[in-house]
Amino acid sequence: MVALTFPDGARREYPQGTTGLDIAKGISPSLGRRTVAMALDGHLADLAEPIEKDARIEFISRDDPRALELIRHDAAHVMAEAVQSLWPGTQVTIGPVIDNGFFYDFYRNAPFSPEDLPTIEKKMREIIARDKPFTKEVWPRDEAKRVFKEKGENFKVELVDAIPPGENLNIYRQGDWFDLCRGPHMTSTGKIGNAFKLQKVAGAYWRGDSNNPMLTRIYGTAFAKQEELDLHLQQIEEAEKRDHRKLGREMDLFHFQEEGPGTVFWHASGWTIFQEIVSYMRRRLRGNYREVNAPLLLDKSLWETSGHWEWFRENMFMSQSAGDETKDERVFAIKPMNCPGHIQIFKHGLRSYRELPLRMAEFGIVHRYEPSGALHGLMRVRAFTQDDAHVFCTDEQMAEECLKINDLILSTYADFGFEQIVVKLSTRPEKRVGTDEMWDAAEAIMTRVLGEIEQRSGGRIKTAINPGEGAFYGPKFEYVLRDAIGRDWQCGTTQVDFNLPQRFDAFYITPDGSKKNPVMIHRAICGSMERFLGVVLEHYAGHLPLWLAPVQAIVTTITSDSDGYASEIAAAAQRLGLRAESDLRNEKINYKVREHSLAKVPVMLVVGKKEAAERLVSIRRLGKEGQTVMPLDAALKALADEAVPPDLRRVKQAT
Repeated sequence: MVALTFPDGARREYPQGTTGLDIAKGISPSLGRRTVAMALDGHLADLAEPIEKDARIEFISRDDPRALELIRHDAAHVMAEAVQSLWPGTQVTIGPVIDNGFFYDFYRNAPFSPEDLPTIEKKMREIIARDKPFTKEVWPRDEAKRVFKEKGENFKVELVDAIPPGENLNIYRQGDWFDLCRGPHMTSTGKIGNAFKLQKVAGAYWRGDSNNPMLTRIYGTAFAKQEELDLHLQQIEEAEKRDHRKLGREMDLFHFQEEGPGTVFWHASGWTIFQEIVSYMRRRLRGNYREVNAPLLLDKSLWETSGHWEWFRENMFMSQSAGDETKDERVFAIKPMNCPGHIQIFKHGLRSYRELPLRMAEFGIVHRYEPSGALHGLMRVRAFTQDDAHVFCTDEQMAEECLKINDLILSTYADFGFEQIVVKLSTRPEKRVGTDEMWDAAEAIMTRVLGEIEQRSGGRIKTAINPGEGAFYGPKFEYVLRDAIGRDWQCGTTQVDFNLPQRFDAFYITPDGSKKNPVMIHRAICGSMERFLGVVLEHYAGHLPLWLAPVQAIVTTITSDSDGYASEIAAAAQRLGLRAESDLRNEKINYKVREHSLAKVPVMLVVGKKEAAERLVSIRRLGKEGQTVMPLDAALKALADEAVPPDLRRVKQAT
């Protein structure tokens, strides 16, 4: 017998091997009909799976948020069946669920095109309407290889070989069609529903290796309800308008090119925004952090001590190929993060408990290898700047320091226009360093701090737990902000680390004269400055607040008679600290307005003969109809006041 505990706390016994479907039907026929899967001890499983041991059991309906992953997984299988029925001989490879949808990679001589998607969708709806059950079979390895080889599915044969010995080799059927799959799935194809959409096709190398065959990847998404799909598609349409890469071209901010993959070529306007963000962050840190700078290139021995050589080596750039030495017989790595360098600064000299907490900040450039197919504008690069900091403190100071960091992060996000924040505590991963006792202590403190974060915000800040998603050296807080169109971006982190100070033998002298390892708190607010800039661009759709805009005002003329007055205005604006330029070209005013609007210049000061004679300016605001006429001095003073960054505005108001 197995003992099953239900969500209401009831505990019942059933014969070993009883399926979830049997139990659901036994409770009520209607429960059996509306249940599509089950959760055993929190893990999703097929409803037809025999239950072999005691567990907590929950029945999952199609409307349960946890079923969304199953809906998308099932839709991917149906898409693969549709493709193979329409184009026999096509090989299917892998088809996972991803954020906001799913994809499947296919191999055929002629790649698919966007024009094929409606045909595939139509076939998918036919398959879903048949409502064939998903059934799982466990095959012997040799049998699976033989069947897939006979079907011409060479990629599947390779996948079978990659499954570790001893692991079940699961085959899922939906009618006559089947595929190699770990599962789980819902009870039948009909449970998918029709709220799905195939979105695009792309190329992808098999296993991400450019030496392997090129596959065609078809992306799609699916939801439980049509209105959820419609909302998602509207969000995608709006996101395309806000794409920071498109805005980067229109606003002349940056570009990328093949000679520097994953590295940003900043243009003057983009670099202005970047430096405004850095300047803002420096002001916020002043008085509380000491800004330092650690070397970009360090001997591999440092990374071996830190553990990155073991845990992160495949993402690191080396001075030579791994194992090769320079002329002085050393191997160097370009830093993927700043923490080992900061520990060396901490260790340089004897530290006393009186110096703690010691807070070090660095706007350090780091390099991490990302596959070329994963690169995505500013959002995923190989070289980026971290607004990185490390706090060295005592055990007793740790909670207070985490709260101070939290307050700094939340107020920073508010200054950039982000109010909806979720703070997630990521706990110990399966692969980690340090003792369980160290993890227990760190997680207990951070759980307490998480509760205080929510309490101090009055419920405005939401909190959550991410089991198993911590760094390999310690638990962490992840700060997820929501943008103007409802997308979530994970930016800031606070990571507690008992491990690295021990590895590097970093210590301070306690009041009784003994040595003790400090707690090391890794903290980033923007995270990647490049990525954060991209998020801000998309949040505002390029209509940046005046303090962030690279060009804050353009003074433009209607006729050349007012060129002198326009130049005078631009000079006066610059003296007030505004980033102002003049446009004296012999072009029609409507042409100039359109051009500067496309470049997202927030303010245009238009002048003609009348304005020059009466010392007025006509003010046009980006995205607004009409114009306002004001005296020159009053207009410039108002703009200069508006352009004050939010942190300096608070200082100004306080004095």
